Amino acid sequence: SRTIDATDLLKRYDAGERDFEGADLSSADLRGARLVAAKLREAYLALANLRGANLHEADLEIAILSWADLSGANLEDADLNGVDLSKADLSKANLRGADVGGANLRGANLKAADLDSAALDGADLSGANLNGANLNGTNLDPEQLIQAVSLNGATLPDGTKNE
Repeated sequence: SRTIDATDLLKRYDAGERDFEGADLSSADLRGARLVAAKLREAYLALANLRGANLHEADLEIAILSWADLSGANLEDADLNGVDLSKADLSKANLRGADVGGANLRGANLKAADLDSAALDGADLSGANLNGANLNGTNLDPEQLIQAVSLNGATLPDGTKNE
């Protein structure tokens, strides 16, 4: 893996580079960063601050984002297949249409996150906070839902509201 400083990454992205596969960006401050369609496959982003970042259509497959702050981030249509998002803050994040299959979301905060039509097959939601989350149109099965610590006010896969 190659360590990349957040400022260097953003300069390279702005210059047209998109491939940062395997990059070590642990604890990087990327608040509000625009990384649309960036290839961050197998990147190490543990403890990174990606609050409000735009990662629309980004490839984060098998990346490590444990303890990362992704609150308010745009991950619409992103590839998060097999990603480690354990203990990550995804509150109010946009995950519409994202592929989150096989992801580790153990203890993740998904409060008020929008997961409309996201693919969540095989995702581990043990201890995840789904209060107020939009799960409409997802392929979550009842076994996955009962793993979550809370579903208060969440919109369930069938469109009904959990009160």
